[in-house]
Amino acid sequence: MAEYLASIFGTEKDKVNCSFYFKIGACRHGDRCSRLHNKPTFSQTIVLLNLYRNPQNTAQTADGSHCHVSDVEVQEHYDNFFEEVFTELQEKYGEIEEMNVCDNLGDHLVGNVYVKFRREEDAERAVAELNNRWFNGQAVHAELSPVTDFRESCCRQYEMGECTRGGFCNFMHLRPISRNLRRQLYGRGPRRRSPPRSHAGHRPRERNRRRSPDHRHGRF
Repeated sequence: MAEYLASIFGTEKDKVNCSFYFKIGACRHGDRCSRLHNKPTFSQTIVLLNLYRNPQNTAQTADGSHCHVSDVEVQEHYDNFFEEVFTELQEKYGEIEEMNVCDNLGDHLVGNVYVKFRREEDAERAVAELNNRWFNGQAVHAELSPVTDFRESCCRQYEMGECTRGGFCNFMHLRPISRNLRRQLYGRGPRRRSPPRSHAGHRPRERNRRRSPDHRHGRF
């Protein structure tokens, strides 16, 4: 019996534990879910809840009407956000193996940022410290996540351009970063925790893309 229960843990056959929470670290039912959400006590992965704000979903004019933001502007805004968060977390807490941002619209997934560190200790320290921080004018809500294999968490239909549920799909729709940024962040190998400072007291940081004041984000 114990072997059978272990084999179905976190699957749809499991009538006790929530399979959605086990797979994606979130559930649309939240605290009202009839099944258990087993929050991990240790994990390589943390989730920063609702941290990313897509300007196409939030941009408004002074009179409250929707303001058009082009796809190019959205991608630049997103790349800047991704680079800043990735760089800050890696410099402060340790090497990041993978970082993913949800482009879903459902409340339980919208703007969630999943960060998988190389070491569990780094993830634990990041959660402890980030819950006392603010970013871009909003309080940071961080927690350890059960997600370690994002292939099981992602919507395969979305990746093939065939998801009929749109932004309210219950599986992750991960927003991609530009190819150049991916090469820049993941192609360098491990970063040092504390890069050397210049004589002026500023960290030398590579910037390959144009920045404007509108695209700057708050630091942790």
